[in-house]
Amino acid sequence: MILKKLLPALLIIFSVSGIVAQVQPYRIFNSEGQEISFEKMTEDLQKADVVLFGELHNNSAAHFLQIKVAKFLAENKSKKLIIGAEMFERDQAQILDSYVKGRTDEKEFEKQMRLWPNYKTDYKPLLSYAKSQNIDYIATNVPRRYASLVYKKGVEALDTLSAEEKSWIAPLPYPYDKNLSCYVKMMDMFKDSNHSNENFPKSQAIKDATMAYFLTQRLEENSTFLHLNGSFHSDYHEGIAWYIRQYRKNVVVKTLSVVEQASVKMPEKEHSGKADYLIVVDADVPKSYE
Repeated sequence: MILKKLLPALLIIFSVSGIVAQVQPYRIFNSEGQEISFEKMTEDLQKADVVLFGELHNNSAAHFLQIKVAKFLAENKSKKLIIGAEMFERDQAQILDSYVKGRTDEKEFEKQMRLWPNYKTDYKPLLSYAKSQNIDYIATNVPRRYASLVYKKGVEALDTLSAEEKSWIAPLPYPYDKNLSCYVKMMDMFKDSNHSNENFPKSQAIKDATMAYFLTQRLEENSTFLHLNGSFHSDYHEGIAWYIRQYRKNVVVKTLSVVEQASVKMPEKEHSGKADYLIVVDADVPKSYE
């Protein structure tokens, strides 16, 4: 009798559970397009010297997973975790280091740094975690004004910089391959507009080169360097990944790329080969900014 009375309610619960189970904010796929668990992916990432986490800057799922990946890698006591990010520039590296090491308080840190508008929602949580766990956090990116200088006046303009300013960028002359697909696409993107400028991909390349150079300078034996960057900077193992190979051979690099789709069931064909792991996020997942 009791079971008969409970049966309708149980059917409703199981029915709702079934609906909920079908709603997934993201799925992870390997380079062969096979779905893989977060645990399997992170176990593989532990084997890498460098993990390039290619994000969409306003994607909340990406930032959530960055923290989860960092915590998982930190649990591996046989390898030291180092974190770095595109969002912090080399001329402010000492300020960042001083804050992480506890020598500068939060108010002074935020006052001195050129922080991205979405810093507090998207990058502060991982930085705070690193600080609390005494994990080194490295500023890797070129000061944006020098990328702008390359765009406006060409690579040669970097030769006019002072010795101190040059210490904040990759050693000159930095290698550059205009035939890399990521740079070819940049030129194609603006070929019919007023932004068509052969210096445009070079201004992106100085970012990639600088991030790769300072990343490799901080690699240690038995360490994993988790680096946050826009997915464009590491998709197809180009950008930062290509420059890592120029500066330091035999480094094991694993890449992740976040993409948004209306359905997360399978990656769309356009994303094939983008990364070792593709994180397909439901397009309805909230953005931190528009």
